[in-house]
Amino acid sequence: MKTDIQIAQEATMKPIREVAAGLGLTEDQIVPYGKYKAKIDHRLLKQPHKEGKLILVTAISPTPAGEGKTTTSVGLADAMCAMGKKAMLCLREPSLGPVFGIKGGAAGGGYAQVVPMEDINLHFTGDLHAIGAANNLLAAMVDNSIYQGNPHNIDPRRVTWKRCVDMNDRQLRYVTDGLGGKVNGTPREDGFDITVASEVMAIFCLATDLADLKARLGRIVVGYTYAGEPVTAGQIGAAGAMAALLKDAIDPNLVQTLENNPAIIHGGPFANIAHGCNSVMATRLSLALADYVVTEAGFGADLGAEKFLDIKCRKAGLNPSAVVLVATVRALKHHGGCPKDQLGVPSVEYLAAGVPNLLRHLDNMKNQFGLPVCVAINAFPTDSAEEHEYLRKVCAEQGVPCALSEVFAKGGEGGKELAQAVLDILDDNARIRFTYPDEAPLADKVKAVCQKIYRAKDVTWTPAARKALDEITAQGYGNLPVCIAKTQYSFSDNAALLAAPEDFVMNVRDVRLSAGAGFVVVIMGNIMTMPGLPKKPAAESIDVDENGRITGLF
Repeated sequence: MKTDIQIAQEATMKPIREVAAGLGLTEDQIVPYGKYKAKIDHRLLKQPHKEGKLILVTAISPTPAGEGKTTTSVGLADAMCAMGKKAMLCLREPSLGPVFGIKGGAAGGGYAQVVPMEDINLHFTGDLHAIGAANNLLAAMVDNSIYQGNPHNIDPRRVTWKRCVDMNDRQLRYVTDGLGGKVNGTPREDGFDITVASEVMAIFCLATDLADLKARLGRIVVGYTYAGEPVTAGQIGAAGAMAALLKDAIDPNLVQTLENNPAIIHGGPFANIAHGCNSVMATRLSLALADYVVTEAGFGADLGAEKFLDIKCRKAGLNPSAVVLVATVRALKHHGGCPKDQLGVPSVEYLAAGVPNLLRHLDNMKNQFGLPVCVAINAFPTDSAEEHEYLRKVCAEQGVPCALSEVFAKGGEGGKELAQAVLDILDDNARIRFTYPDEAPLADKVKAVCQKIYRAKDVTWTPAARKALDEITAQGYGNLPVCIAKTQYSFSDNAALLAAPEDFVMNVRDVRLSAGAGFVVVIMGNIMTMPGLPKKPAAESIDVDENGRITGLF
């Protein structure tokens, strides 16, 4: 059986200029990065344009058994194109952290991939490096301001801006820097986040143009004075230089699927520790270029889809016409308590025990957010017909269509049943019912997400988290949406509580203001904004030969 990277390397790609021409883009509107990648001038959005239909792909709570959300997204777009629709894909950029960590590559799988797969996974067009550089420039300028007489009266104990690196490196979570005497700076406790958790990444993904990007960067709160007043990147004088570093990166990236259909990949915040969506500019540009746009939100619907709807759509004025909820028989059996070595053995009993996870996500999308939804069963060779039939019956009882997706094995051809199901439920009049109103207090917004979406009994706060929340509210940021950082593996903040737990309590450990991005990050349980590598990192299997051919990426 061929690996994903073997399939990708054997693909026949079109020159990116041809892909762009198929979208009606001229040579002046793209900047090629080699033969098969290009950036599209984001200023095209300032010209009059139509608006296509937006299709959101999300999933059940992720498991080690796999769900295949990106693979399904790619295959769905290919299937729509195969059916004669003007469709395109719009995804996030992979982070090097999970590529070299536990996940491996993140560009789809099997015969439903975006290419050039190695480029997309490894450095792409350098966007994430630019974001990291902008983040760390601000960190350097904050510490330099303190060293050079501290004109803004920053309390070194209350510097909130962290450095970042796009790698899973637990050793950097907590550090002490500025050691070695006065000439080397002011000693203080510090730490790193992974780049995809940086507020610069969130700003990058929510900005509408270069001017908005620069304004948002200037609003970043980097720390507090001895009197407790916030100090911003604008006051430090960093916003202009940060925007200059991001000038080229903000143009969305154009690539293609294995079937030579257009795909825009841009921005990459994680959904468990950030807001989990590709950039607003990428989504808007895709909608201007195609009649149907397939996009995805990170991790399960309780994280990625909730933030996509409550943060991105709220702020950008977007509204999906349909939602696809991806599930696999294997993953649902995992939620039902099936031992890992038995996941490939047919068992409607384990499947039934795990189905409540699917039903809760369905209920959230359909009844909480009020959107039309269908279920995609991402097929595995070990699935049985009886298991598929059971899931179809469960969905029918909920009044929700269910389609088998075989895109991993068959590409777009294997996604036509799903594509037709999506086309059948598209509703241009559907409007998101947000989880909470803008004017609700921050604590009430957190409780609303925890109780309405997660089904928690209550929310508790550490004294430090409550103090931070009160300070953020007093500073005038109480009208912002909340971005909850928690484990992706459970509706709760405890990764061990699978399926659809009830009667649990969520614990808020920390609260961070992202004033530039325009939301408040609420950290729950033991989730870390700097992941670590697993016992056997994927990096151990990745190699390159003397001809530059990469192996082991996925």
